[in-house]
Amino acid sequence: MAPITSGRDAFDEIPSVVGLVSGFGLVFTVSLFSWICCQRKSAKSNTTPPYKFVHVLKGVDIYPESLNSKKKFGADEKTELAPKSLISKTSLHLDLEKRDLNGNFPKANKVRSSPDLEDFSQPQLPEKDKDSVSPESVKSNASVVSLDKQDKLGTLFFALEYNFEKKAFVVNIKEARSLPAMDEQSMTSDPYIKMTILPEKKHKVKTRVLRKTLDPAFDETFTFYGIPYSQVQDLVLHFIILSFDRFSRDDVIGEVSFPLSGIELSDGRVLMNREINKRNVRKSAGRGELLISLCYQSTTNTLTVVVLKARHLPKAEVSGLSDPYVKVNLYHAKKRISKKKTHVKKCTPNAVFNELFVFDIPCEGLEDISVEFLVMDSDRGSRNEVIGRLILGSSADGTGGEHWKEICEHPRRQIAKWHMLCDG
Repeated sequence: MAPITSGRDAFDEIPSVVGLVSGFGLVFTVSLFSWICCQRKSAKSNTTPPYKFVHVLKGVDIYPESLNSKKKFGADEKTELAPKSLISKTSLHLDLEKRDLNGNFPKANKVRSSPDLEDFSQPQLPEKDKDSVSPESVKSNASVVSLDKQDKLGTLFFALEYNFEKKAFVVNIKEARSLPAMDEQSMTSDPYIKMTILPEKKHKVKTRVLRKTLDPAFDETFTFYGIPYSQVQDLVLHFIILSFDRFSRDDVIGEVSFPLSGIELSDGRVLMNREINKRNVRKSAGRGELLISLCYQSTTNTLTVVVLKARHLPKAEVSGLSDPYVKVNLYHAKKRISKKKTHVKKCTPNAVFNELFVFDIPCEGLEDISVEFLVMDSDRGSRNEVIGRLILGSSADGTGGEHWKEICEHPRRQIAKWHMLCDG
């Protein structure tokens, strides 16, 4: 007979049975999970990915789920009616069956298309034209273009008006366009405009500075009283366009000279515009002459300088008249120790000064002494320009050295000589 187990022994065997069943369940679950993963992997490799992706091919967005097996891109209603030659250039054929597992297309054939799939073809030169094009011709064309850009300095816009009630001439400086960049670092300018009414130069004004712009809009009005309407035809407006420079001399962009002869202002306001031209510079030849008298007093150790006359001074750029005066600088061992200047003579190329200056000499003799004469053109609205320059001293060339040698050999004698002026 089989042994009879008590109820207590059967109760002790229950945990072992439960553990065995749970172990089999865990193994079955793992096996089922791995089988499901394998099925999903095989299904994913054989079928089209269910998710939506975007493939960007030089601006073309492709949505695979909206395409059939062979879909033409870029063949809209216009291209369908176009000839076959155009369709072959613009249409893009994409075969979805040839894509890889990631949904990308092979890179065997390179396709060129624009974002909007427009027909774009570069003009091709014939073989004869290609042979005729040389690097020299390309350089010449580029140089011509660069010269054209350099010559263009912009355009100035202004308005003219005459107020008969107040007997006043009114000028409104509106704007300037397409100015060149005078600051090479920031590639911009800080423009402002100076205006002078010629030929008398009595009326000089300037606009405010506009920062960092090549198209300044000034819109500033200047009213000049005391100008009869009958004299307006004889006037000339001279505009100088400059760029402000905080650390050095302002850069001159160009100038505009506008004669008022033939301009009728009785009917009201007149709007004008003129191209800005490069500013004229005085020619180096023909700077004029200066008559100077010198006398050295050895007993008092002083030098007397008399500025007598100037003649044949060059004309101003626009008005044809200069307002000359003379600056006299005394140098000792190349260091300026004293300076004087004459009065301004208005509107004349042949000025008579007759002004005397006495300089104290800090050393015995005139070996280390020299005198510099600068003939200037007075301009109240801007910096004065140098018309010509003259140096008298022991190391000076030409008549300057000869004149100096004579006063050293003949002290207490007043000796006068004409001297040619050179570039300033």
